[in-house]
Amino acid sequence: MAFEVPKTAYSGKLRQIKLGSGDKALTVGGETSYSFHLFEGEMPNLPKIAMEVWDSPPEEWPQAALEPFLGVTEDPVLWAKKCIDDYGAEMIALELISTDPNGLNRGAEEAAEVVKKVVEAISVPLIVWGTANQDKDSEVLSKVAELCQGKNLILGPIEEGDHKKIGASAIGYHHTAIASTPIDINLAKQLNILLGNLGVPDEQIIIDPTVSGIGYGIEYVYSVMERIRMASLTQQDEKLQFPVICNISKEVWKTKEVRIPESEDPSLGDARKRGILMEAMSAMVLLLAGADVLVMRHPEAIKLVRGMITDLTAA
Repeated sequence: MAFEVPKTAYSGKLRQIKLGSGDKALTVGGETSYSFHLFEGEMPNLPKIAMEVWDSPPEEWPQAALEPFLGVTEDPVLWAKKCIDDYGAEMIALELISTDPNGLNRGAEEAAEVVKKVVEAISVPLIVWGTANQDKDSEVLSKVAELCQGKNLILGPIEEGDHKKIGASAIGYHHTAIASTPIDINLAKQLNILLGNLGVPDEQIIIDPTVSGIGYGIEYVYSVMERIRMASLTQQDEKLQFPVICNISKEVWKTKEVRIPESEDPSLGDARKRGILMEAMSAMVLLLAGADVLVMRHPEAIKLVRGMITDLTAA
């Protein structure tokens, strides 16, 4: 008797949303089963990877993370182009690090001009990520939305405390909102409801559940992301049927495990390989949990993850 793989019938479906504009716009979402469960449902759009770019030179990155971008970290336009031309980036995630009030505290006008230069220099979708300081992000991301009207940027993080101002800008200037909450299914649903009540269309919302890397609570992240996917597919919870974005790069590359030199602890092995593998493994865990968009840093980690996506979806 032939063995038959047990299958689950799902009654829900994730929304599909368009990211970016023009010929290089991407569509994410649309799954009718758990991630890569192609024997049970469809995954019409494979997960996308955005390469991380900062709007100011990184001062604390480990050498392994800096090496692939030597010579371009002073200019986010050149940095973004290198990611696309040399490493095949299908999306760019511009981190507005310089706007942090505890750092350079760059003004909204200046930051928005940088974003405009980057978006006009590239053809792939652009994610614009603030500092999670609600007062500053409200000012900066609203100005970015205005100056880049019609470019369908992906703006975030948008939190409950600043969702009205940034959400209104996303509506008025036609951008996608990254609904960001601490890792909790109820908070994620609540913010989606608030954005919907504000008038943000469903096709302009993507969930950021807030994530961590391996060794820093990723098992809890996995559990909550799995519950979000379960509610959207098996309980038809329309307020959770959105694609998910995971900004994993910063979480991995700030950990002590990728920073300790091999000379200080030989048992940890080569520091460069260690960081690459930690980012790749963390990213794969999140993909299996339901991520539709990943923000990643190292080209070799991205290459490993792309290979795994290909292997998991091969006929």
